[in-house]
Amino acid sequence: MTVVEDRPTTADTPPPKRPNPVWALLRNSWRQLTSMRTALILLFLLAVAAVPGSIFPQRGVNRENVSEYFAANPKLAPILDRFFAFDVYASPWFAAIYLLLFTSLIGCVVPRLRDHFRALTTVPPDAPKRLDRLPHHVDGGRRPEEPAAAAADLANRLRRSRFRTRVRETPDGWTVAAEKGYLKETGNLLFHFAMLAVLVGVGFGQWYGWHANRLLIAGQDQEFCNAVTQHDESVLGPRVDASDLPEFCMWMTDFSSTFQENGIPKSFRANVQVSEGGGAYRQTSFSVNDPLRLAGANINLIGQGYAPVLRYTDRFGASQEKVVAFLPTDNMLTSEGVVQFPDVNIDPATDKRDPKLQMGFEGVFLPTGGDDGSARSKYPAENNPVLYLAAYRGDLGLDSGKPGSVYALNRGQIQDGDLKKVSGERPYVLRPGEKWTLDDGTTLEFVGTRRFATISIRHDPTQFLMLVGAVLGLAGLMLSLSVHRRRVWFRVVPAEGGSAIEAGGLPRTDYAGFGDEFTTLTRHVKEGTP
Repeated sequence: MTVVEDRPTTADTPPPKRPNPVWALLRNSWRQLTSMRTALILLFLLAVAAVPGSIFPQRGVNRENVSEYFAANPKLAPILDRFFAFDVYASPWFAAIYLLLFTSLIGCVVPRLRDHFRALTTVPPDAPKRLDRLPHHVDGGRRPEEPAAAAADLANRLRRSRFRTRVRETPDGWTVAAEKGYLKETGNLLFHFAMLAVLVGVGFGQWYGWHANRLLIAGQDQEFCNAVTQHDESVLGPRVDASDLPEFCMWMTDFSSTFQENGIPKSFRANVQVSEGGGAYRQTSFSVNDPLRLAGANINLIGQGYAPVLRYTDRFGASQEKVVAFLPTDNMLTSEGVVQFPDVNIDPATDKRDPKLQMGFEGVFLPTGGDDGSARSKYPAENNPVLYLAAYRGDLGLDSGKPGSVYALNRGQIQDGDLKKVSGERPYVLRPGEKWTLDDGTTLEFVGTRRFATISIRHDPTQFLMLVGAVLGLAGLMLSLSVHRRRVWFRVVPAEGGSAIEAGGLPRTDYAGFGDEFTTLTRHVKEGTP
């Protein structure tokens, strides 16, 4: 049995101070958060968290698609919306991962930067006592010079190979220490700081940036000015007000596109008239890979299609003409759309509109229709334009105050019987210049088509910062992967007829080429080698 005696305590000996548990918890949590392992886990979680943004439609990109998803999935969509499935990049859980990764990178990189600076200002360590224990070793070399001169010559050779060298005098001779490959850690730190720059750019870009979409139809009557009320879709950053948007107006004079034989697009170009800040209009053009750069905004082409021109003549002889974009549904530009005429059949004697006599037409436009009656285009160019339409008469529901889509008829009005189909079971076929006489004597004429283009208007004040961060990150990654740390030592001692030299090498990071490099560096220490 072992007896443990208690140490005597006196009044002058203070009791051991117990660490503060809260401070210890915070310190350990900070160490875990700023570890490289945690940073990699957070980076992986950020990539995983971005996956729902590519699966589900996002309100910040296309609110119309979100509405369609809600209509197609009335039970699932509200549940997903509670978890921000349609606002992934603005969700609190995505922001939490983003901020934790940002904090982890700062806590990881700043201490490494301090250590790297200390390593750059520290001379290479002296040679170990047993060079023969190193992975690479050469012994028995002879030089005719004195040890001091031989050591100086070795140091000069190493400096010409861009090694940091240090010559030291020892009791038994001289040592030469050399080190190379600090650019590896420099590249590693550069990559991490570049990633921080990208994260900062993304964050501030979300705050101070904005983007919007607009569908432009060719023609001077389709002028567009940069205002929230004229955007089809727009998302402003939290720090951006509607009055902060740059002032410009434009209208598209022409849109041209070319296609390969299989229908794959070859080129797109939009010719526009642009006025900035209330100045005179100027002619310019832009294409998919050549955006239009204005003061405070870049305009990109993101889509294109056809807008049929339809003229409806009511029972009183009054005509209305509308140009409506039909949205493509496939690569051959088979397009679907709706044309609504709410202000027709107005009695000129009373000047009153009967909502039960409003007209709506929905159908499919084929740039190149076939002879088989199929409702699919054979080619995206207008080789044989065909329009298939169905006619509806009644209350279109535009005055109900409920939001709706301009690209679809109100299905609720059709189900309730307020909007009735009057064109029969099969759609009516129209080609440019043809006229359709309806059951009440009114007519619809297919006048022709115009081209339309969907443009994306964007402004990101941190775009240059993100570009610099991406370039520096790539450069840092290349340095980190291509450069290797290694150390070489030479010990020079007096010997008969001059000096005896021993060399050793240690790669700090393993790579296959160090053996050949060490052989090249030490070939001149062999006896008889100049």
